[in-house]
Amino acid sequence: MFDSTASNLTSQQSWANLMQDHDAIRLLETTVLPPYLNSCRWFAGKARQQAYFRVQFAHEIPYRADAETSDQAFLVIVEVGYADGETESYLLPLSFVERAQPEIPPKGILTTALFDQKPGRIVDAIYDERFRRALYFNLVHQETLTQQSGQLRFHRGRGLAADDIDAEVSSRVLPVDSSNSALVFGISSQGEKYFLKLYRKLFQETNPEVELVSFLTEKSNFDHIPAYAGSVVWEQETGADVTLGMMQRMVENRHDSWNQTGDDLNDFLYAVPNRLFSVKEEVFERVELLGRRTGQMHLALYNSDPDEAAFAPEPFSDEYREFIIQRFENLLERRYNLLIDNYVKLDPLAQRLAWVFMEAKEMIDEFVDDFRNRPLESLRIRIHGDYHLGQVLVTGKDFIIIDFEGEPESSIAERKIKHSPLKDVAGMIRSYHYAVSAKLFGSTETAGIEPDHLQRVSERWFKLIRDTYLDAYLETIGSPHPLFKNNSEVNFLLLVYLLEKAVYELGYEISYRPAWVKIPLKGIMDVIREIEKIRIADPTRDSELPLLQVGLLQSKKE
Repeated sequence: MFDSTASNLTSQQSWANLMQDHDAIRLLETTVLPPYLNSCRWFAGKARQQAYFRVQFAHEIPYRADAETSDQAFLVIVEVGYADGETESYLLPLSFVERAQPEIPPKGILTTALFDQKPGRIVDAIYDERFRRALYFNLVHQETLTQQSGQLRFHRGRGLAADDIDAEVSSRVLPVDSSNSALVFGISSQGEKYFLKLYRKLFQETNPEVELVSFLTEKSNFDHIPAYAGSVVWEQETGADVTLGMMQRMVENRHDSWNQTGDDLNDFLYAVPNRLFSVKEEVFERVELLGRRTGQMHLALYNSDPDEAAFAPEPFSDEYREFIIQRFENLLERRYNLLIDNYVKLDPLAQRLAWVFMEAKEMIDEFVDDFRNRPLESLRIRIHGDYHLGQVLVTGKDFIIIDFEGEPESSIAERKIKHSPLKDVAGMIRSYHYAVSAKLFGSTETAGIEPDHLQRVSERWFKLIRDTYLDAYLETIGSPHPLFKNNSEVNFLLLVYLLEKAVYELGYEISYRPAWVKIPLKGIMDVIREIEKIRIADPTRDSELPLLQVGLLQSKKE
């Protein structure tokens, strides 16, 4: 744990003039920031060799005149340099809290300090109520604060009720450790109503989550998201906008759909040892509803308004196809190498699946060529981008979709690329496959059952759920619809994204959960079998590739 007493920062200046004291800034950069950031869950550079920490910018957020003291916070942009690779920028709001002020949790204290002979502590400002109050005030009044470098612009969204603009608010820090920080605001007599997410790792572009959530709130009737209530944007002099935070309406929820699906699977799990197959009707009803909500989300994101170019549908261009193919082929090569290097560590079922996967390399290459050259009239739009059961909250008998930031390992530019909405669908289908596989293969109730039998049982459950979800989704989209040319293109594109997703998953499981490698491998196998069916059914295809070696999938006992 970070020891906030290990250093003491002293300045003859007042806190408001911190940036004028170069010695204090140098001490902050060399002695205080390195250990503190490395203690924070949201700092992603822990595993890299760090070269320097630099206070790149410090934006001023004045506290309201009626606060206990007429003071301010700094929205500090910390640049972190590394021995190799690109630098990163992080948002660290700082406040000076005198010792007589309310207690700050230890994880929020950077160092003890003395400013203009006033003793106190430099803290992460999210733990200072004055800062939280200033954020809310500036946002609801749509303030613009001029800075030495650009300006901070506070936007108010449709999700913020007019009656709450001048309301008295309470606030707290949501006690979760994640890649961002969340502040909760309550309105007197109404309880907690809004949460504001501060983005810690910053990018030189508008965050895709803000774009998507604000678009869905302001431009559509899709209300199964936490409504957009506002955002904080740093408008740089260069013209580039950096998103610092977003506020949304709070929603009551019991848990996410991953946990709900786990609960639904319990009855199924307990029946398996007795060779019973049992799925309650309400499970299918929930899956069907999620399929409908997914379709409604994509219909809301489909926008043909010429004034909304960022959300206008686009065709499957050659440039887009090459982007997907290059990314997939690089991914595929790395996964083949990982499997070869770790083959002996896999269990027998995973080894058999891995062998057939590697034997099918030429068939996969041929499928990739089909994607490169096949005429496609379906369209691409902005999508959720990281869609799975953990991104769906259960609220009574309905769902709320959250977290539109996109794939964590992708750049901001890549997260904004338009895809077929079937990429989201593939993500959810893979999530259902994980849910049942993890439950059956990881439970004590099924520990004594043959893996091959568990595989068959889990596949039966998965296929029923997959078809229920997909049927409800496609029925909601409707046919014909410009997003999808026909069923043939739907089936083909879904295979593209399912294969990409399962191959992506494979790398994580090999590296961190070898016992789970069979899950993405089975997903890959399902796609390969469908690819083979397409090849066999096409009388015009001139291919001498051998058929899948499915006999290798059988255990010796069979």
